[in-house]
Amino acid sequence: MISYRAFRNSDPPALAEVWRRQPMQRGLMQPMSTAILEKHVLSKQYFDRHGLIVAVENDQPIGFAHAGFGSDESRNQLDVEVGVTCMLMVVPHPKRELIGIELLRRCESYLIECGATRLRGGCDGLLNPFYLGLYGGTRLPGILVTDTLSTTAFQATGYQEVACNVILDRDLSGFRPMVNRRLMQLRRNSSVEIVFDPPAENWWESCTLGHISRTRFDIRRRDGGESCGNATYWDIEPLSGSWGVQAVGLIDLNVVDQHRREGMATHLIGESLRQLHAHGAGLVGVQVEEENVVARKLFDNLGFSEIDRGIVFEKVISQPTKNLSADLGHSS
Repeated sequence: MISYRAFRNSDPPALAEVWRRQPMQRGLMQPMSTAILEKHVLSKQYFDRHGLIVAVENDQPIGFAHAGFGSDESRNQLDVEVGVTCMLMVVPHPKRELIGIELLRRCESYLIECGATRLRGGCDGLLNPFYLGLYGGTRLPGILVTDTLSTTAFQATGYQEVACNVILDRDLSGFRPMVNRRLMQLRRNSSVEIVFDPPAENWWESCTLGHISRTRFDIRRRDGGESCGNATYWDIEPLSGSWGVQAVGLIDLNVVDQHRREGMATHLIGESLRQLHAHGAGLVGVQVEEENVVARKLFDNLGFSEIDRGIVFEKVISQPTKNLSADLGHSS
């Protein structure tokens, strides 16, 4: 008999074991431990145990799904109108896919009861309450295409693909910034300054990025110190620990409007990667939306290559989800 319940304080060791029994994926941090789960997920101030649904068989957790909420546009409070199922895992089991679908259904019920009017599948953008550094890459990408359990569950329950994120990597061994006349002029007229561990700019940034090591590169005009933009990187930990290389991820890139199309972004990223490599980084990752042609071209020119993709799913709540209790033989 399979039953479902909310998270209990005694669950972390068993949930870590469920995680460790997942198929190997480059975008899935392994091996999971209770301490890592506590630090990156359970200790978040907005963690609600009722949003973490556990599947149990013979008193042993065999799977879980985790639902929550992201930030509103002010980045100072949760937005309960849009709920997201962040993670879905089930151990190898004869009814693995059916268990996954039932876990997803219960996450939907939780989110709707909390006030959600839209349902998302996979963390992305400001819908990123949990699992940065444990799943995906430099950012949370939605659902990795290699995560077949989750993609199958969302597709089987009426979700539609609404966005695709492309995950790119660049080996920094032998990296040299691009050189042309325009970039040489920028190098003469601007300077790039490093800011280690910049303070969080708002509550949401503090919640989601406060536990990670970040480095920001600010580019300024030499004549007067006018700020032209910045790029922020972070150590992709603990996810990159299994990659065998010190990896950093570009998590934010901004160029002020009046300096766009001047090569400023190319110069800023090239110079920041040169400095990061000098400090020991061997790999850099970035994530871009599939439809962002300008960003794709920028990173193609800098030698980045696609290594994975993530899909963001969305569902109209008016579409009912089939209750699979009879098929599974479980209780609530």
